[in-house]
Amino acid sequence: MLTGQGRTEHAPAALSVLLSPDGPATAHGLRPAGKDEPGPRTLGQLQLVASGTARWLRSGGAPLIVVLAVQASLSLRLVWSNTAFTDEALYLRSGHLEIEHWLTGLRIQPFPTFFSGSSVLYPPLGALADSIGGLAGARILSLLFMLAASVLLWATARRLYGGRAAFFATAVFAIMGATLRLGAFATFDAMSLCLLALAAWCAVRAGQRSRTSGWLAAAACALALTNATKYASGIFDPVVIGMLVLPAARRDGWRAALRQGATLAAYTVSLLAFLLTLGGSEYLTGIWQTTVGRDAGTSPAGLAFGTAWQLTAVAAVPAALGALLAPLAHQPRPRCLLILLLAGAVVLVPLEQARIHTTTSLDKHVDFGAWFAAIAAGYAIDAVISLGRRSAPRWCIAAVCVSLLLPAAWLGYAQARALFRTWPNSSALVGAVAAVVPRAAGPIFDDTSRAVLEYYLPQAGSAWQRWSTVSSLRLPSGKALSVPVGETINPAVYRRCLRSGCFSLVVLTFGSAAQFDSQILPAITANQRYELVASVPYGKRMGEIWEYQSQAHFRSQRQSTAATSGPSLLASVLTPTPRLRPLMGTVSAVVLGSGGVVALFTVVVRLGWRRGKASDEI
Repeated sequence: MLTGQGRTEHAPAALSVLLSPDGPATAHGLRPAGKDEPGPRTLGQLQLVASGTARWLRSGGAPLIVVLAVQASLSLRLVWSNTAFTDEALYLRSGHLEIEHWLTGLRIQPFPTFFSGSSVLYPPLGALADSIGGLAGARILSLLFMLAASVLLWATARRLYGGRAAFFATAVFAIMGATLRLGAFATFDAMSLCLLALAAWCAVRAGQRSRTSGWLAAAACALALTNATKYASGIFDPVVIGMLVLPAARRDGWRAALRQGATLAAYTVSLLAFLLTLGGSEYLTGIWQTTVGRDAGTSPAGLAFGTAWQLTAVAAVPAALGALLAPLAHQPRPRCLLILLLAGAVVLVPLEQARIHTTTSLDKHVDFGAWFAAIAAGYAIDAVISLGRRSAPRWCIAAVCVSLLLPAAWLGYAQARALFRTWPNSSALVGAVAAVVPRAAGPIFDDTSRAVLEYYLPQAGSAWQRWSTVSSLRLPSGKALSVPVGETINPAVYRRCLRSGCFSLVVLTFGSAAQFDSQILPAITANQRYELVASVPYGKRMGEIWEYQSQAHFRSQRQSTAATSGPSLLASVLTPTPRLRPLMGTVSAVVLGSGGVVALFTVVVRLGWRRGKASDEI
């Protein structure tokens, strides 16, 4: 009969010998010669640490270390694979500004109004890591969060279904493309996922204990911080509450379990209300614009489901199998419902994003649901291995399952690497703008890469009031115009500004705003004072940098053009195009021939006139 409970096999006695810090002699109670004997208290502490380490390794700690090593090595290969993404640059730059605001009172942008998470939680932490190790340091911080999420996944699955299920659950989650990508991506998501995993672990601990007040408070704090770090994570709050209620229902009954779930929900809502009170109305605006009331996109629902399937199939398929096997194994109803809840969490994000017809950030958000689905996947794999009645068949099935993780890891890394190539390398663009921006004294327009330029050029980005984008326009008079996230201002407004020359520098990348750029480009070329100073590769097209020339520079340029206009025109006439060369040759021959005839006729006439005059005189 399927039990779904992984067995913990004890290590052989030789393992304790190998684990001993001083070798076999110490393991058998002997002390090596020539070493000072530690005191009784120190010896007791060493024995306690050694025994605890041995127990942890026997309980599945050694395989966990292998999984974490694989996850870290694959994510680290992505850390230096590309320049900063727009969101990474925006969050890290805002973190630096937030810290400077706390220290000096610097006036900064209203980040809470358009951020999808609190601007005072992850961004300052990421900025500190960026100050230490640059962009790589901030990405490694995300890797630490993702490794912690994997450890918490192992601890949660082991408490629910045993060590073997915990190993496979952690392995499935660690090799997914979305997981590897978040481990090298400096955004809110890694920190939020880590806090969500902490909340789930605390909820499971509370559901399995009779005295739950401390674990309930810890779960509520972690869940509130999760939602504050990333607003979209609130969709998984019912899943975390269910992970408390369902284990508690098996032990204490449904009434007591529901009471505990209501307590956790009340704690979480109270903490969130308190945090919103501290944050003020700007956070309410940000939550509405970026999450709750976000405008619908134009992507078909099938695209959202298809993308989610490609990224989460490794966990979704075994999780669905686990939801089917639990009733067949005659598991108690709360246990079956828990596995169904965990498996169903993987479809929450695709359903929500298909509802609003968008795939924005889908490749990041699906990893939240995959964390829960991986627990159900671990249970399913453990249940399949338990089908073997003897140890030999079980070892064979386990070996097959482990071998299947290798192609899954290769696929996950390929997906993560492809995700890191979805935005262009900005090295050339940043270098070109860095050479021009010191001369630009007025406002700067950048279509979509403003955050990247501000991040890599902090001196230029410190005066954030100078910058305008397709969704935020700030005029020299100080008047500002902005639209909700995902929308663009009417291009006609920018065309009027460009005709009057209100931007000293214009950066067009022809990326996601290519249509917008093509609509305002005629206004740039029509203004003779805008000069194309650089054209650099940026993605599939060439980015353009236009600089507004001053009055004196423009006047001197026109004078030099007028002085050379005559020779230039003559040179253009004397060097006709290849198609006109035969015609020009014919015309030249006719002109030269006619000139020769006229000259000869004139000479003959003059000679005849002189002879006639001489005969008259005689």
